[in-house]
Amino acid sequence: MSAEATNPDARPELRRRGRPRLDLRRLGRAALLGPAPRDRLPDAISHVAEAHRAHHPDADLSVLRRAYMLAESSHRGQMRKSGEPYITHPLAVTLILAELGAETTTLTASLLHDTVEDTEVTLDQVRAEFGAEVCFIVDGVTKLEKVDYGAAAEPETFRKMLVATGNDVRVMSIKLADRLHNMRTLGVMRPEKQARIARVTRDVLIPLAERLGVQALKTELEDLVFAILHPEEYEHTRALIAAHAGDHDPLPGFADSVRAVLREAGIQAEVHIRPRHFVSVHRIALKRGELRGSDFGRLLVLVGENADCYGVLGELHTCFTPVVSEFKDFIAVPKFNLYQSLHTAVAGPDGEVAEVIVRTRQMHRVAEAGVVALGNPYALPETGTTTAGEAEEERVDPTRPGWLSRLLDWQQSAPDADTFWSSLRDELSQDREITVFRADGGGWLGLPAGATCIDAAYAQHGEAAHGCIGARVNGRLTSLASPLADGDTVQLLLAQDASSGPAPDWLGHARTPAARIAISSWLQSHPEGGRPDPAAPRAPLSVVGARGGGGNAVADLPDAPVRLAGCCTPVPPDAVAGFVVRGGAVTVHRIHCPAVAQMRALGRTPVAVHWRATADCRVTLVAESFGRPHLLADLTEAISREGADIVSATVEPPNEQRVRHRYTLQLPDANVLPTLMRAMRDVPGVYDVSRA
Repeated sequence: MSAEATNPDARPELRRRGRPRLDLRRLGRAALLGPAPRDRLPDAISHVAEAHRAHHPDADLSVLRRAYMLAESSHRGQMRKSGEPYITHPLAVTLILAELGAETTTLTASLLHDTVEDTEVTLDQVRAEFGAEVCFIVDGVTKLEKVDYGAAAEPETFRKMLVATGNDVRVMSIKLADRLHNMRTLGVMRPEKQARIARVTRDVLIPLAERLGVQALKTELEDLVFAILHPEEYEHTRALIAAHAGDHDPLPGFADSVRAVLREAGIQAEVHIRPRHFVSVHRIALKRGELRGSDFGRLLVLVGENADCYGVLGELHTCFTPVVSEFKDFIAVPKFNLYQSLHTAVAGPDGEVAEVIVRTRQMHRVAEAGVVALGNPYALPETGTTTAGEAEEERVDPTRPGWLSRLLDWQQSAPDADTFWSSLRDELSQDREITVFRADGGGWLGLPAGATCIDAAYAQHGEAAHGCIGARVNGRLTSLASPLADGDTVQLLLAQDASSGPAPDWLGHARTPAARIAISSWLQSHPEGGRPDPAAPRAPLSVVGARGGGGNAVADLPDAPVRLAGCCTPVPPDAVAGFVVRGGAVTVHRIHCPAVAQMRALGRTPVAVHWRATADCRVTLVAESFGRPHLLADLTEAISREGADIVSATVEPPNEQRVRHRYTLQLPDANVLPTLMRAMRDVPGVYDVSRA
């Protein structure tokens, strides 16, 4: 917008190869000459029209003419800090979007994106002249006034912009192009202001460009930020690239070989050499130390159909030596920002290794322009049946990704601008997403990589997650602090006590802003603290009966005392094995008990064991439950009703409102064991009973 000045000669080495650049001085003179005749487009936007028609041959350009006329007349007399007429800025932003393939509505809003903020034009005028859609986008990118918001103006502007992006991603497309032009023309600003703008671009705008898939903008923004914030590393990288320009480059020969292989296989494909941008070369240099000649670029293979991508991959891996560790299939498993391609690396006969990207032309368009390449996802179907009420409903963006939906949810709970700003940076610093599935069949949850069960709880249950006491991941009980992996199935366990709240240490395990904001808010409103701190563990409660021995197990060793192993407590008709231990006693284990393998590894000879005809037996059960009053009494009553005697019982101290009970029971008959376990599970608060 209006904060940065034009410097068309700044950092020419960062200009993207093959992209026509705007002659701002020529356009400035054209703007000062006044409006063009009404029967043709103004000369100043002819380059925009040409770029737009290259992607949309049938586009109606009359609306662009009207938008330019309004923008030029309203900005007339305003100058950028470099001396050019201000109209050159919206023209440059619009050209960037036109080159990416943006549709007419986006370009119209781009031409007008600063009129409401910097001129006397009002939103009502924009709505009356260009419609509600253009008005919505212009309003979305309009900054909030510092007079009204003070230091919070910038974060609150981003909050407003992101909320608008939730309804229309074209708002953020214009903001990204706007920031790119401002970064290109940042040379006349004070160094400290350049650094401040570059840091915000690095922390917020570049991650947003990455998440929206607009790689063409993201890579150039990365290079511009790199040059400002890391000038020494930038100069070193620039020197490396300049030195490589005079060396032998193996990639052209590699490209010719690939073309010949694909031509012989009958696969129609284009093979291009894609130079790496500055930051990419810098990262490769840090990773490998000494750069090879092929590290300064990659081969890009473009084909017509998805199946051709795999055909190309097969030919490459057949005719060259593949580097298996470099293969990635982003077609079968696309990235969360719409990106699809096959990545591989192959070595030629001379040992040179080249990285290769294989994609269709449509994939390439989306990879470069992201959501900008999707056209207008908000166009209503031409059925003629849409009612006025339906048209006024909030627009639902079919391209809205999961991270944006999460962001829009938690930003409502951010109590102030500082919390929102820091949480936004934390959210955007997560560069990968995972998908976990709900065990109740209620769908899936999109979470950032590294998210824990705590994050899943708040994503699924909101503030009700304050009472979460544990989770099952892939059927196994685990703590809330456990990190989740892509594809996990999660069942979250909630306490019955509605007044329970999170423990303070949850903040150390939460990764999503939604979880952190909710936990912090609860702890601030309950200064007495959350759940008891288990730092000082209490001794387990134990109750031991008088009965013991080997039950009805008999060892084939005369006069040897028999004991049932406490680690697995076998019962009839379990397959068992016995081993002589110190003192001459025989300890009986279930055949699959880990202790059996250990005994055999030590060279112990097993002793045959059989069960007496009597039906009574001893077994150890573990009950997992929520903490609540009278739980122990209810469990022991349920055990007694089934006719079992408690030989010993151990109750561990509560941990996150979960209680673990361990009972060694004498049963009158092994056949009652399933009934007993069901009766224990039916006790309120008990969610699992298992054999030890």
